[in-house]
Amino acid sequence: MAETIIVDATNLILGRMCSLIAKMLVEGEKVTIINAEKCIITGRKRVTIEEFKKRRNRGITPQGPYYPKMPDKIVRRTIRNMIDYKVTARGKKGYKNLKVFISVPFELEGKQAITFEKANIKKLKVPKYMILEELSKEIGARW
Repeated sequence: MAETIIVDATNLILGRMCSLIAKMLVEGEKVTIINAEKCIITGRKRVTIEEFKKRRNRGITPQGPYYPKMPDKIVRRTIRNMIDYKVTARGKKGYKNLKVFISVPFELEGKQAITFEKANIKKLKVPKYMILEELSKEIGARW
């Protein structure tokens, strides 16, 4: 049985982190993401919030499409869109091997978590960004 890889999302850019994790999932790895609310979305705050609100208010509500508010669900959906989860068996199995948590759950406290240097906001020096927690609260999430 494969060992689960624990990824700490603190100060990681959402899109870059998700693309790296999507590759790992398709290759058959089991991945657990902690601190999902602390990852970063680049761009101006006002524009990012408007885009997410416009996306959530699209369509007839009972029929969908449904877009998440919670940070862990936003991260899961971002990764899901990078995996061919509907067509291939690898994508479907890879998506099932993904777990995303807000903060650090009790079972994972004290375990070693990895981070990606390619996705770290401090290494890339991006001037305009917002934390996923701020975005989630702005579009109406409560936890």
